[in-house]
Amino acid sequence: MFTNGRNSVRRAAGLVALLLCLATIAAAQSGTFSMMQGYPIPTDSAFPAGIAAGPDGALWFTESGSGNIGRITTAGVITTYPIPTSGGQPWSITSGPDGALWFTENVAGNIGRITTDGVVTEYPVPTPRSGPLGITAGPDGALWFTETRANQIGRITTAGTFTEYPANIPSGGDEGYPDYITAGPNGALWFTWTNYGSGGAGQITTAGAVTLYPVPASYGGFSEVDGITAGPDGALWFADNAGNIWRITTDGAITQYPVPLKPSGGGTGWITAAPDGALWFTVSCSPCANGWIGRITTAGVITEFPEPTSGGLGGIAAGSDGALWVTDTGFRLSIDSVILRAPACALGLSASLTGTTLATNFNLGIDTPATWSIVLEHTIGLETPIHPVAPPRAFTIDWNASRLTGNVLVTSELSNPSGQVLCAEWTTVDTGQ
Repeated sequence: MFTNGRNSVRRAAGLVALLLCLATIAAAQSGTFSMMQGYPIPTDSAFPAGIAAGPDGALWFTESGSGNIGRITTAGVITTYPIPTSGGQPWSITSGPDGALWFTENVAGNIGRITTDGVVTEYPVPTPRSGPLGITAGPDGALWFTETRANQIGRITTAGTFTEYPANIPSGGDEGYPDYITAGPNGALWFTWTNYGSGGAGQITTAGAVTLYPVPASYGGFSEVDGITAGPDGALWFADNAGNIWRITTDGAITQYPVPLKPSGGGTGWITAAPDGALWFTVSCSPCANGWIGRITTAGVITEFPEPTSGGLGGIAAGSDGALWVTDTGFRLSIDSVILRAPACALGLSASLTGTTLATNFNLGIDTPATWSIVLEHTIGLETPIHPVAPPRAFTIDWNASRLTGNVLVTSELSNPSGQVLCAEWTTVDTGQ
């Protein structure tokens, strides 16, 4: 579900009919729903890319097409700030240790800094045509970034002093390169890297020592590895553009999780840790009619929510309001580019029938007051308040379903205290009668 930020979806009797309609339209007899809000970016050809939570409680994002840095409050108010270098293509952005935001300029070869008042400073990377892409705050009080064209990892202090280290990524038809970077739980920086048909993750210590961990060849090929983030389980999680989520321990053990839904020619991109204890990611391609916002638990359970607009999804970050915020280019890469807000909740619904008892369960992905409902066909059979707890929580409900026959649609939904449906999932069970 999509609203423009000024309207909201309120729980009503018509919601069940809406979910039934969506389930009928879906190719499979199951589906998901998320109350996403969209806030249009006022800039033509904005092409938003990276997004990060700022120290001021707002979200900050890059406009790679227009060359602006954008700021959006959790109420949806957008302000944009132009960067001095025209055509610099700002890409990734992160909150720095100095209370400012730091970003990469992929084409111009600069590292940028913007204060929460909108004052921009640019620092040219010493290596020409370095192609800085990913950036993160390091454990040493500096900013670390990848150099895609120079095959290097860079470091910049908050005073603007650079150090560069070879990434040592092997070539494969062309030079390999590092992609995105994040701070790891072991005091090192972790990054993704691509070698044209293969790739993996790597770590660099604050002293500049690099170790590469390739994805096993048995997993198949892909053309690029993308976002990476530290998970709540002490491991690193990253994505590739073939539609996989990967987990790597600090010892280098890698596990693959294929994403069920992905567009033809597209795959996963950016990924972030969320306040519900899961990892959230974007699934997209260009051009595509729609993409998905995905959620994966540390146990590997994946839920996907369809994007409500036509466009390409980019960066994703958790905001100070506990929701997920996502950049969306818009199908025409023009003024219809938006910033999406999605509640950090997913139900992971499953339903099964044994004898005359219907068992439903889900993992609750929210730590705010909510109401959980179960709907069998047109009847709300259960409605119970859920108090704030540290997520995730699991519930199992046994329900006498002896009077139901045929394929029964089971809908599980979560609403906030105002009656807004935050998220829902539905599936069918065969009663065998």
